Amino acid sequence: MDLLSALSLGELALSFSRVPLFPVFDLSYFIVSIIYMKYEPGAVELSRQHPVASWLCAMLHCFGSYILADLLLGEPIIDYFSNSSGILLASAVWYLIFFCPLDLFYKCVCFLPVKLIFVAMKEVVRVRKIAVGIHHAHHHYHHGWFIMIATGWVKGSGVALLSNLEQLLRGVWKPETNEILHMSFPTKASLYGAILFTLQQTRWLPVSKASLIFIFTMFMVSCKVFLTATHSHSSPFDVLEGYICPVLFGTAWGGDHHHDNHGASHGGGLGTQHSSLPAKAREELSEGSRKKKTKKAE
Repeated sequence: MDLLSALSLGELALSFSRVPLFPVFDLSYFIVSIIYMKYEPGAVELSRQHPVASWLCAMLHCFGSYILADLLLGEPIIDYFSNSSGILLASAVWYLIFFCPLDLFYKCVCFLPVKLIFVAMKEVVRVRKIAVGIHHAHHHYHHGWFIMIATGWVKGSGVALLSNLEQLLRGVWKPETNEILHMSFPTKASLYGAILFTLQQTRWLPVSKASLIFIFTMFMVSCKVFLTATHSHSSPFDVLEGYICPVLFGTAWGGDHHHDNHGASHGGGLGTQHSSLPAKAREELSEGSRKKKTKKAE
């Protein structure tokens, strides 16, 4: 019985929640974040031509969530840069990924089995950041549910939410790629996780914080490792959202496109068909109609 109690989920979750993140887990977080940065078009050329801008983008990928959370809570946004150890570690990772001879470091960390380990460890950091962010916001705003949810959300997905700012640093402006318009799985999961941790923090969810951290981390690790291994960009929430969104918001994915096609097919009139044609085709059609009328008149 003593052995079973020692191996209980509560003890395991408590021990897991006390595992320090620095340096091993933080190192994995930096590696995966900067790998994804290198995937961006033009990132390698930027590192050669403008290394300072490239370094700033890398720091934004690594610490953007802290910056955005401090901005929301009215704290100095440069405060986290006082952590010299984290900055130096992230800078070393950036240099090795972009400037290591023969790209040896990049090839090693991108080897799929190794990369999956780093991806799993990054999700451990993500969930811990969500929990810490909500605890920090609760310290300032005891009854500010929305503030706690927003802080936890940006702690978990701040890098993605700052993607447009990161693009500006690279000299690119693509507002249509806004993360709020096209949420990825980590962004959605961070939002849902922030809601769960807020409910737990305000004692509406009858579960210990350590247990919630452990359970949600296992969920995030399983999903993210599977998506990375299968090179999938889908979300486990897509099926559920496909049923809920039409009920709550009265529309399904692609509803506008269906409406446009419906209007075109049932317009029935020649004017509707003409409006869907290119300008040159409409001119030729009009010219043909005039010639037919002229022949009839003759």
